[in-house]
Amino acid sequence: MSQAKYSVNQHPISIVLAWIEQGEIAIPEIQRPFVWSKTQVRDLMDSLLRGFPVGYLIAWKNPNIKLKDGSTSEGKRILIDGQQRVTALMTAVSGRKVLDKNYKSTRIRIAYHPVEQRFEVFNKAIEKDSNWFPDVAEAFQPDFKTHKFVAHYCAVHPDADEDKVFEGMDLLTSITSNQLGLIELDGTLDIETVTEIFIRINGKGAVLSQADFAMSKIASSEQYQGDKIRKTIDYFCHLAVAPEIYDTLIDGDPDFCKSERFKQMAWLKKENDDLFDPDYTDMLRVAFTSQFGRGKLQDLVALLSGRNFETRSYEESIAAESFGKLDAGLSAFMNEYHFKGFIMIIRSTGFIVPGLIGSGSALNFGYILYLHMRSLKLPPTQIEETVRKWFVMSILTRRYSSNPETIFDLDIRRIHERGPVEHLKVIEQADLGEAFWEFGLVQSMDTSVASSPFFKLFLASQIKGNDRAFLSKDITVTDIVLNRGDIHHIFPRNFLKKQGFARSRYNQIANFAITQTETNIKIRDREPSVYFGDVVAQTSGAELTYGAISDPEELKVNLEMNCIPPDLHEMGVDDYNEFLSQRRVLMAAKIKKYYEGL
Repeated sequence: MSQAKYSVNQHPISIVLAWIEQGEIAIPEIQRPFVWSKTQVRDLMDSLLRGFPVGYLIAWKNPNIKLKDGSTSEGKRILIDGQQRVTALMTAVSGRKVLDKNYKSTRIRIAYHPVEQRFEVFNKAIEKDSNWFPDVAEAFQPDFKTHKFVAHYCAVHPDADEDKVFEGMDLLTSITSNQLGLIELDGTLDIETVTEIFIRINGKGAVLSQADFAMSKIASSEQYQGDKIRKTIDYFCHLAVAPEIYDTLIDGDPDFCKSERFKQMAWLKKENDDLFDPDYTDMLRVAFTSQFGRGKLQDLVALLSGRNFETRSYEESIAAESFGKLDAGLSAFMNEYHFKGFIMIIRSTGFIVPGLIGSGSALNFGYILYLHMRSLKLPPTQIEETVRKWFVMSILTRRYSSNPETIFDLDIRRIHERGPVEHLKVIEQADLGEAFWEFGLVQSMDTSVASSPFFKLFLASQIKGNDRAFLSKDITVTDIVLNRGDIHHIFPRNFLKKQGFARSRYNQIANFAITQTETNIKIRDREPSVYFGDVVAQTSGAELTYGAISDPEELKVNLEMNCIPPDLHEMGVDDYNEFLSQRRVLMAAKIKKYYEGL
């Protein structure tokens, strides 16, 4: 019979809170925004008062590690499920401040009516109403005397039933004697097993990502400044999205904001570019893979624990070294010159707005590659070309669409073995041969999925080429994409619907083109042979109806830019499928030329 790798016990709330205060249980969420509402905190207190179950807490023990002197350090427990409940108790019962969603430090005060035995979120009306005990945290202070409070309460409210008030206050103060279930997972369990246990116990189908485990591990390791590293990641990610919280962070966490880590991200306070707004998973993945040469975040969790992969033991020196390397990786990630240099490269591919970038993994590995090549001190022009091509190649081939961690791990190892340029050549030879360009890519564009990466690639190729929009004389695809302009159906949608075409046919990406809104409106649901016949007539002196193109050569160039078959003016409903086939071939050829020119 195998030995159990976990234990299930009941502990009084007071003991659990004491363990947290003493650092026996680490709450990684305590320095992150508290997401529960005030009413949820009130409802938790009410459940405890009534003796209702509030679920189990799940803690994962850090493995014991060998210290330099040969002794062993007992690992502390990390709370991996129940952070919000415990944080709610700490603010309501222990009087601790929490960070709200705007990173402001605040107390959530819960009031209690001792006669009616009910809770409410503290407000100004309650503050003026002496029937309420305004802040329950006061009742759990060591110097609180129930009999003194009851005597005062009854003096203010002579009609109050003293026994009833005593009963209500005894119920309140006994809350911390209520039991909380604590499931403790053994430190030797791997992430997959811990995740499986978590899902089965949690019962909500929720999944903790490997980045969640890594963040928990980081925050619980104060001896390696893990708490500061955790803040670094959190603050950078939030500043990237909301630069306006900079002053709030300065006011709320002045000590950390004097550190070099915070100074490294100070440039974000004036940064409004949203092409790459990383979350903590992105930041961890890039920093880890670029610095450690590994692609699986479960390896980061193991290394931060001090895992020796050869001896399968845990050693302090490995943990210390791993935290140092991660810190260096994060520093490189946050470097203003690096970050902006990478974004500039991505923009140069034609991917100029977040909506065009469907693959966060492609963006992440592009930054990994950029940082790695910079660390090798390779020529800037070589870095730019390689990163450009890698980023577009990974979208073209959907390289990271499934099992991205496994492919990350493979790619970074091969890059270390072969070098980035050579490894890219190997991938191109294997995945981007003539068969791909002439058949594979053409077939992939036979789709009506609006989020298709191939239409976005086509738009990027047009942006890169500074192409003008369909039937536009001066307005470029870039102009329209930046201003969220229209995607036009070349064979109008309503026209095809009236002819009995299904959504999957009239919304084919080969039927899309970027067009000025006014042109799109004028075309309405006219058949191409009708409206495009008028466009051709415009080039012979007729009135300008669709755009401002009046020269035949200019029209020809516009059609070529937009990969439109030149005989569109002769096409009717019976030619629609042939039109799609022709245009897919033209679009694929344009994307090929674009890729080769990167």
